[in-house]
Amino acid sequence: MSNFLVDAYPYVLTFHIVAVMSWMAGLFYLPRLFVYHVERALPGDQLDETLKVMEFKLQRYIMSPASIATWVAGLLLVFTPGIVDWSSVWPYTKATGVIGMTVFDHWLMIKRKKFARGENTLTGRTYRIMNEVPTVLMLVIVASVVIKF
Repeated sequence: MSNFLVDAYPYVLTFHIVAVMSWMAGLFYLPRLFVYHVERALPGDQLDETLKVMEFKLQRYIMSPASIATWVAGLLLVFTPGIVDWSSVWPYTKATGVIGMTVFDHWLMIKRKKFARGENTLTGRTYRIMNEVPTVLMLVIVASVVIKF
């Protein structure tokens, strides 16, 4: 198995990067949709229904598959011999960032379901602030991998 992973490394890494980019796009866009939903839509109007469909499709067809693909490819990279130096700090900071990103993704899922039921209680300002969470986590993850502190 280890020889297979070493041989497949460039392909797995490519797949991982594309999956991360797709997941991040959704993590940046969904909170922004929530801002518009809170600030511009009225319960039951056409915009409310349109945003509910957009939010659902973004999460179901882009974010969820991309997050799963990110995790699968990432774990394959972790198990590829010679890729991760477990005596360094960076694998642990990256893992913490990825787990944080996953928790944020699940928080967004919960909030989307609340919007779908007409039960949102948060403000546009709150969603604007939360929109910065993936940026901070992305910086931690990328710095961990590139700088390898």
